[in-house]
Amino acid sequence: MFLDAPPIRPTAPTERPSIDAAARACPKDARRVLFISYPFPPVGGAGVQRTTKFVKYLPHWGWMPSVLTVANPSVPAWDQSLVKDVPAEVTVRRARTYEPSYATKAGVTGKSESAGNGQAKRGGAKALASAMVHRIAKLVLQPDPQILWLPHAIREGRKLLDQIPHAAIVASGPPFSTFLIGASLAQHSGLPLILDYRDEWDISNSYWENKKLDRFSLLLQQRMQYGVVRAASALVATTRHSADALARVRDLAKSRARATWIYNGYDSEDFETIEPPATPKPTYRLSYVGTLWNLTSTEPLVAAIELLASRTPDVAARLEVVFAGRRTPQQSQILARLKSLPCRLVEHPYLDHDGAMELVQSSDGLCALLSDLPGAARVVPAKIFEYMAARRAIIAIGPTGEMWDLLRDCPAARLNTPSDIEGIARTLTNEIERVGAGRPLEGAAWDASAYDRRNEARQLSELLNTLAPTAGSKH
Repeated sequence: MFLDAPPIRPTAPTERPSIDAAARACPKDARRVLFISYPFPPVGGAGVQRTTKFVKYLPHWGWMPSVLTVANPSVPAWDQSLVKDVPAEVTVRRARTYEPSYATKAGVTGKSESAGNGQAKRGGAKALASAMVHRIAKLVLQPDPQILWLPHAIREGRKLLDQIPHAAIVASGPPFSTFLIGASLAQHSGLPLILDYRDEWDISNSYWENKKLDRFSLLLQQRMQYGVVRAASALVATTRHSADALARVRDLAKSRARATWIYNGYDSEDFETIEPPATPKPTYRLSYVGTLWNLTSTEPLVAAIELLASRTPDVAARLEVVFAGRRTPQQSQILARLKSLPCRLVEHPYLDHDGAMELVQSSDGLCALLSDLPGAARVVPAKIFEYMAARRAIIAIGPTGEMWDLLRDCPAARLNTPSDIEGIARTLTNEIERVGAGRPLEGAAWDASAYDRRNEARQLSELLNTLAPTAGSKH
């Protein structure tokens, strides 16, 4: 099995151009690459940043991006602060989708979930109807509801490729219907296709909320994935172990695509001035930024705080726990257990990127969570890299795997498995007492520059150079 991958710790570029300088550095005759991404500014969320930062920094490496995205996205979060990362020179085409609004979708989904908790059993006709609509929609809309974007996206993408010569296509998923669009446009244009897996297709189907698939859907989506993989020239994962998994998918699909990985990262422009937290402090602020769902369950952390509160309530009283981001109802119920403890719980909804960075840099410790589930050892939460750049203590709770490998040489990281409740409680105690005593963080000056987003853009440009060595489109 051939796995062609970039080095884990690439050398950081010494030159740090601004977004405008990067755009000016791109020659007028630069090759163009078309990005296909459903989430794109002003849409918010973790999945938006990877494509956005590629688009921001690729011009510095000789590639001018174009973007095909959705005109009326059905999404839960918006983030105007990310719009400034898109260079003015970038062509952005937006195609409409037939999807209903996110509020409408959430209403149907929410009712079907409540029906599963007993509402339907009480004879609620409305709940039963909502559950039926939800089941039919999941069966028909394969591989995801965003497939309703496909007709307009393909039409708009063909127009763009016919009007402006491009040298390659990058499709970003999930949603994985984007891969179907990319495969269609690659066939139309003859251009090499890169599938950028922000998450693995199989892991997303296994753990994402409302994603329990029947056997027919699983088989159908397997065929879909094999089809797009055969159409691709390269498969890009966000971790080394995910790239290994994609290589196995590639082999099963009988594809010749290269399998590699490019980590997520952080944008150094978000961390131009980093102030260490003041010490000593009477309160230790521990923050989690991101979505809470069954793959990032807060259960181990809450259980550890409960243990801490039962043994040393005075220490627990000096802990402030902040959660910012979307969370499933189940995770909200777990968090609610903290309200009866001496610690302070602060809950924010989704914060835009600027707000999230303010929270990160106002914290004493930053929490990363991964549940001990099959496949989770291949995952690295995207926020890890911004945590590194912030030079704060990282309390990482997850199974031994790639997250551990990535953080093992970071002195500011404290690593615990989800089952080690005693160890997590001990880590919290040590951190609270360290800040209370005014002791500085060991390894606060650790260099995370290898994970600068500029590096990620450089790695993608190198892959593009190998797949499209000559300028222009083939059609």
